[in-house]
Amino acid sequence: MADTPVSVHETHRDQKIPLGARLQKLHRVIGAAHRDAEGMVFSKALLEGSASPQQIAALIRSLLPIYTAMEALIEQLPDPLKTSGIPWHALSRHRALKEDVAALAALEASPPSLDELANELIACLTNLAETAPERFLAHVYVRYGGDLSGGQQLAQQANSILSKAGLPELQFWSFPRPIAELKQQLHDGIELLPLMHNEETNLLEEAPAGFRLNQRLLKALAEIKAA
Repeated sequence: MADTPVSVHETHRDQKIPLGARLQKLHRVIGAAHRDAEGMVFSKALLEGSASPQQIAALIRSLLPIYTAMEALIEQLPDPLKTSGIPWHALSRHRALKEDVAALAALEASPPSLDELANELIACLTNLAETAPERFLAHVYVRYGGDLSGGQQLAQQANSILSKAGLPELQFWSFPRPIAELKQQLHDGIELLPLMHNEETNLLEEAPAGFRLNQRLLKALAEIKAA
């Protein structure tokens, strides 16, 4: 029987590059949570190409304030946590999301409940960044790691759906440098974060929570109907 990835963050191509000890542990603890997220109604619809343009627009509109806040919080991290080699500038998504929101402006407005949910997620990230930055970085890894892995498959389906509706492709999942290169640098940077033993324990403990927060957003998106 062929080996399976430690988590769905780890594709077949990734398995050719050995993961460091911290990344191996991180992938093990997020595996089940990531599979749960992929099994949610909206995730399956998007992967199958049956999500609506309105749902995709709502996703992008929700992610803009979340990534804008997250990336502002990254700038405020202590220097040792910002200089481990993670390619922050290339990973930054808020500018791409801003362009996507503008490009999809003609689509029906998203329900206010999504704005409220985004604000709750931002409050959680802000609290973690201020009180336990290693836990905040677990959420950062879950988001960027997902964007570079499963997000690339989501991009293909989302862009196909939008194209059929006469709408422009998304920039959110399009990165300025090769995906494999960015993923390796993200992995290396996480591996080299100067964390004490208890801080690494916190990082590993918090990572599944990143998926649980995202599942709340995915559940809300599944309830949006096409206009």
